[in-house]
Amino acid sequence: MTSKNNGLSAALVSNLQDVLSKRKGGSDGSTQEEPPSTSDAVDVAAKEAEVEEIDDSRPIVLVTNGDGIDSVGLVSLVEALVNEGLYNVHVCAPQTDKSVSSHSMTPGETIAASSASIKGATAFEVSGTPVDCISLGLSGALFAWSKPMLVIGGINQGSSCGNQMFYSGAVAGAREALISGVPSLCISLNWKKDESKESDFKDAVSVCLPLINAAIRDIEKGVFPKDCSLNIEIPTSPSSNKGFKVTKQSMWRQSPSWQAVSANRHPGAGNFMSNQQSLGAQLAQLGRDASAAGAARRFTTQKKSVVEIESVGVAGKTDSRVKKYFRLEFVAKEQEHTDDDLDIKALEDGFVSVTPLSLLPSMDSETQAAASEWISKALNADQ
Repeated sequence: MTSKNNGLSAALVSNLQDVLSKRKGGSDGSTQEEPPSTSDAVDVAAKEAEVEEIDDSRPIVLVTNGDGIDSVGLVSLVEALVNEGLYNVHVCAPQTDKSVSSHSMTPGETIAASSASIKGATAFEVSGTPVDCISLGLSGALFAWSKPMLVIGGINQGSSCGNQMFYSGAVAGAREALISGVPSLCISLNWKKDESKESDFKDAVSVCLPLINAAIRDIEKGVFPKDCSLNIEIPTSPSSNKGFKVTKQSMWRQSPSWQAVSANRHPGAGNFMSNQQSLGAQLAQLGRDASAAGAARRFTTQKKSVVEIESVGVAGKTDSRVKKYFRLEFVAKEQEHTDDDLDIKALEDGFVSVTPLSLLPSMDSETQAAASEWISKALNADQ
């Protein structure tokens, strides 16, 4: 009997049958897994989007954070939103800690989005940054929708006040939503070591939930402030806060502290590969190592004094360049703040700080005038 192939070529039919048999485990019963191709990933995402049931009567809220999908802050927030019974809650968050990833993205690498279990919510953990998560979530490739009512970053473990927000992955996720035209909030708890406890996150949720509800209500009415995101900072003792206070961004930040790491005491330092890195990043690192080996061969021909600290073998070659290893930590420092309207001052005084953040370039007139004068003088001097 001749089987019908619906006009497909015999070779294509054979390939399709081969793929299907491998996915089913093959004729010998063994399981054979192949890495997904881009087309496979698109097909799977499309099919999942088709079967996802969306209750159009309830607004969609998309949640991300920088601390990772398993963080207490995110889980506490999502559970509270689900228990409200008012929203379709979706989560797209990093699978590991990306709290200081800033506005970084991961172009050119394969990003994995795996379903995660958070009761009452549709959740995915992503092998990327918070900005990757929001960009993917809003793209229409992962979910059946592409524009939620509100995006929330948080609840972050640690303050994102002042210039610290430029490092924050959670703030960056909210900013990415704003860039895409979606209203957003970022929420952080001023966590302090040896003082804060996990139950503080539930208290923090109770504090900020009325503001979240008000934001969604006013977005639906069209009266929520446009072209800005709200950065909400909750004091260390959320349940004893002194109320909400509208604030301005300060210049505060934690101090970066770089510590030298001995290669002798840490023999794996030369080949250290963070388990937070994606497979694509690891492959890219291998490529860089190979390039480094080639560069080392060229480097040794130059007339320079080179001290060999460590040799890393790549395809039988060695890298004899000087290598030093360091570890970065952020250290809180005491600063004196006199302006009561600054976010960090309000936070330290026990208030819930709410700072509007805009994408619009802002510069005071005095700085603008000084910069313009300098540019004019510099250009005229060159003529």
